[in-house]
Amino acid sequence: MESLLLLLFLMVLALPLFLGARRQKKAIREAQELQSSLVVGERVLTTSGVQATILDLGDETVDLEIAPGVRTTWVRVAIRERLVDPDAVTEVAVDTADADSARTDRG
Repeated sequence: MESLLLLLFLMVLALPLFLGARRQKKAIREAQELQSSLVVGERVLTTSGVQATILDLGDETVDLEIAPGVRTTWVRVAIRERLVDPDAVTEVAVDTADADSARTDRG
């Protein structure tokens, strides 16, 4: 009976550790994929919250334009995410609105 309780206790402790490690590995893999897929001209967000445009890519660094004419150099791992182009979102929204109005007109 004691061994069963010990086994249950170990499982209760081990399961969150195992799931946490998997989640962390997934986050690291996604960050590495983002780092390797960066392209000049993209808008990005750094880990410190700075929004910028990529001007140049090096092996370990990236040059960012944080304001018109202001060029800074960052380590590549400081890029947290790719920002969505607001024009692309607007175009999709307009296309969807056109499709909805076309259906309503026929209706």
